[in-house]
Amino acid sequence: MMKICLFWHRRDLRLHDNAGLAAALASELPVVPLFIYDQDILDYLPAKADARLTYIVDEVERLAQATEAAGGTFLARFGKPVEVLEALVEELEIAAVHTNEDYEPYATKRDAAVGQMLRQHGVDFLLYKDQVVFAKDEILTKSGTVPKVFGAYHKSFLAKLTDDLLLPYGSREAFRAENLHRLAPAKTGSRPTLASLGFERLEQYVPIADLPAEEVVRNYHNTRNTPALQNGTARISVQLRFGTLSVRQVMRQAKALNPKLLAEIIWRDFFMMLLWHYPITATEAYDPKMRQVPYRNNEAEFQAWCEGRTGYPLVDAGMRELNATGYLPNRVRMTVAGFLVKHLFIDWRWGEQYFADKLLDYELANNVGNWQWMAGTGAISAPWFRVYSPENQLAQVDPELKYVKRWVPEVGTRDYPAPIVEHKFARDRAVEAIRAARIAAS
Repeated sequence: MMKICLFWHRRDLRLHDNAGLAAALASELPVVPLFIYDQDILDYLPAKADARLTYIVDEVERLAQATEAAGGTFLARFGKPVEVLEALVEELEIAAVHTNEDYEPYATKRDAAVGQMLRQHGVDFLLYKDQVVFAKDEILTKSGTVPKVFGAYHKSFLAKLTDDLLLPYGSREAFRAENLHRLAPAKTGSRPTLASLGFERLEQYVPIADLPAEEVVRNYHNTRNTPALQNGTARISVQLRFGTLSVRQVMRQAKALNPKLLAEIIWRDFFMMLLWHYPITATEAYDPKMRQVPYRNNEAEFQAWCEGRTGYPLVDAGMRELNATGYLPNRVRMTVAGFLVKHLFIDWRWGEQYFADKLLDYELANNVGNWQWMAGTGAISAPWFRVYSPENQLAQVDPELKYVKRWVPEVGTRDYPAPIVEHKFARDRAVEAIRAARIAAS
């Protein structure tokens, strides 16, 4: 049998500008692309109708069809990655497995186990930086420590950023029959479907397949905090999460057209760097003084927040949009998160998990980083004593209630509930409780 290499698609569901795929195609071994529906992840999805899995299945099928049209074979399997890859190694003559790096705690453990297994079989396991521009220790302070202030990180990032770093990899151009391998039908197997995986189709907010229009990007800094505008933000978070767009092409556009959007994308690299260095922050406060905060964790109030029944119009509109579409504008995310952790004084991890269940663009590093920022518990945080007024936020971003009335039409009528808690009371309650917990932990 001919020696081949696998390219393992993960958070890079594209053929163009793909670092690991380009390396595999240049390896002088014929390439077979692979996607694994990870049982360790799917088993924990909370609902059997999942918009993210629907999106993934559609994108994997698109990749499979493109691979077959180019003269190759695309493999898709369900199971635990170590077991799936070991079975393929025993079935096929595999010399190497190429894939792109993933920096989440689960992913680093998974890749360590996969690498150990492959080496035992004499198979190379090669990983490439693809989903960020700078990773791990590539940006440090002058003293060699991890930067915990975004301003300093941002300045260092821009100082190191060159046009060459944003050039596309030639993976799409090299994706040709002479670089691919076609397996015999008996070796291919059928690709999993939503039904065979035990899930139902659910389509919510479906992102565009290309970069946002130049006009949207040019106006981003003026429109990003106006949730009533359908094109007020770039709406590329889903594509970056699943890698249907590359971070390089997104940054090239932002660098050319809008420094504010570029800065927002740099936050993504920043949070991934922090999570890689501090994996404990996926489940624990970075700041030890914030680990014993006596959150109230009132389940009835949490449910009211989840359902958009708090009596605060911007909070309720945001939660209803999230539930209906799987999407939430960034400024509204901040408002609903701040309300949960300060006004209702509920543990940030409850909110982080709810977002994990609902957001189509859910990405662990960004989600944890932003929730800990709002709670005042993270490596980089808003001051723990800062409590944003949801009424002031509403006046700033939706003064005419255009966004609010789209999602909460009963606002202003007797059907809309009174505020679940009064702002000043809630602010003082949270600040005093956190202050006491910090003093006790000193």
